[in-house]
Amino acid sequence: MAKGHRSNLAVFCPFVVVTFFPVNRDPSKAAAMVYLKLFLTAFFWGGTFIAGRSLAGTVGPFSAAFLRFAVAGTFLILLTWRLEGRLPKLKPRMLPGVLLLGMTGVFSYNVFFFKGLALIEAGRAAIIIANNPVLITLFSALLFGERLTPLKIVGVLLSVTGAMVVITRGDLSGIVEGGIGPGEIFIFGCVASWVAYSLIGKKVMADLSPLSAVAYSAVIGAAALLPTAIWEGLAADASSYRILDWVAIFYLGFFGTVVGFVWYYQGIQRIGPARASLFINFVPISAVVLAFFLLGEALTPSLAAGTLLVCTGVYLTNRKASPPVPVAVPAAAGREIRNTKSEIRNNTEFQK
Repeated sequence: MAKGHRSNLAVFCPFVVVTFFPVNRDPSKAAAMVYLKLFLTAFFWGGTFIAGRSLAGTVGPFSAAFLRFAVAGTFLILLTWRLEGRLPKLKPRMLPGVLLLGMTGVFSYNVFFFKGLALIEAGRAAIIIANNPVLITLFSALLFGERLTPLKIVGVLLSVTGAMVVITRGDLSGIVEGGIGPGEIFIFGCVASWVAYSLIGKKVMADLSPLSAVAYSAVIGAAALLPTAIWEGLAADASSYRILDWVAIFYLGFFGTVVGFVWYYQGIQRIGPARASLFINFVPISAVVLAFFLLGEALTPSLAAGTLLVCTGVYLTNRKASPPVPVAVPAAAGREIRNTKSEIRNNTEFQK
């Protein structure tokens, strides 16, 4: 039976890769599909908060994070072989950067992600994490001397204000009165992890394509998560997971990580980074809407106001700028991925 399962998996994984990521598509058809794919990418990334929230009550954070990237890593390696012909060999000088990518964008980000979603609503978490590109822009200016225009400064202020409105549920005095709970702190850990991942990625992608960098970081992060998942009781608990849990894990690994990343960078290649990055604004909106319909989370005035402020801030910050790199979140052909490398190297954005 185990042999049959392995045989089925050996057929299923390449089939899915070929189906979702065909290499030689008619350019006119690919161009016609690009906007739909970008919209679906934002939808998939918004859905990761719903899937994570649904797992929070039954699957431990280390186990959920490991299983997510066991799925993602498998498909990313297959995809790298299919689109780029090989998984490039890492030179010794590249190892520290790639290891840091795995530990920040996969290990710490996802542990904070699942721990935070066990404590706060998916919609609120999505609005906080939507500040990723804004803070990446801010720290890129501070650390790398990238130009911070007045428009971007306004965007940063609006996004941070929106996040504070969501966190305090509209009562900003709650910040000084200790109104920020452990759930919000964990989600801020996600933001810090992703900012670090993105800034490190600027250097790593001088030597690797985005797809190869994400494939390596997914595998390294999953390997680091495995001992902690075993310690958490993965081997004993896995048999008690619900079918819904396994569906959520596959969704997070495949749609929320692999498909979203590939389709997003296909969009960059087809229509340019400025227009493709606008779809990032739909991520928190889709998360809030999905949380309302699927999880029954309340759509409060403070959440609506915070969403508007954050989306406006992200738009202003990304305006006339190239978009960045997510984890856990790559273009739809090896050639296309390599062509976007110089654009991506200068920016790094939202993960989904």
